Amino acid sequence: MGKWRKGLSATIVLLLLLTGCSTKANTDGTAAANAGPETAKTQPEHRIIATTVAAAEIMDALEVDLVGIPTSYKELPKRYTSLPQVGNPMSPNMELVKSLDPTDVLSVTTLQYDLEPVFKNAEIEASFLDLTSLGKMNEAIKTLGNKYGRQKQAEAIIAQYDKKLAEIKQRIAGKASPSVLILLGVPGSYLVATENSYIGDLVKLAGGRNVIQGEKVEYLASNTEYLQQANPDVILRAAHGMPDEVVKMFDKEFKKNDIWKHFDAVKNNRVYDLEERLFGTTGNLAAIEALDVVTNMLYP
Repeated sequence: MGKWRKGLSATIVLLLLLTGCSTKANTDGTAAANAGPETAKTQPEHRIIATTVAAAEIMDALEVDLVGIPTSYKELPKRYTSLPQVGNPMSPNMELVKSLDPTDVLSVTTLQYDLEPVFKNAEIEASFLDLTSLGKMNEAIKTLGNKYGRQKQAEAIIAQYDKKLAEIKQRIAGKASPSVLILLGVPGSYLVATENSYIGDLVKLAGGRNVIQGEKVEYLASNTEYLQQANPDVILRAAHGMPDEVVKMFDKEFKKNDIWKHFDAVKNNRVYDLEERLFGTTGNLAAIEALDVVTNMLYP
């Protein structure tokens, strides 16, 4: 505890991380009707709203129609482009959500503490998907596949990840695990990601060893003096919210703060910026590409 300041509010952190997911205006539309016969069978029974981009992408891969999607600057699956947008993931518009008469509303566990009472007060049944690691995301996909009669689709998705992990395991067999520091940047600040974070999980699966061990939380406030003592082989910088601005912030920090030049990762030019599209704060279907990118960074 002495090394870190842990009094960060999860609400504030997540608000910063998700600020960039809410820049479009809401639009109205109707449910997509371009699915096959198997998908059509679910429509009378299920009226599903996905309140995060990751949840919408998973439902698209499972070939399940929705009646509502999150408001986001990120590109959403084409099958859902005409649907009403229900607000950003951190604060969905409850009136709009209720007006769509949903049978299921999907969010993520990283927002559960803040959103669960809001949904309950609005008398809306919500499910929170645990996407904090690849393994847990696979479990969520399997559960959704069983619930909506999409077992084959779920099995196919999970099989792709299993195949990729087997390839990585073979590639890194017998190689030393590089030590890794993961920085998660948001406009004006940055945190340290532990192995309990989604990106931390990807690094672990790719053979890396997080310099932060033994913590239960996903993110910690930065302590550069301690981090310098840990002296990681590789530094990964993930930019969220306003990625271009955050990358500039990181560049300024690394030039202005003299301590960074003493890191071996900096001396050896092993500081890498992670693309937000691949490296979100929760798991997403870009995991295969993300694993390839991380593995190449750790084992060039």
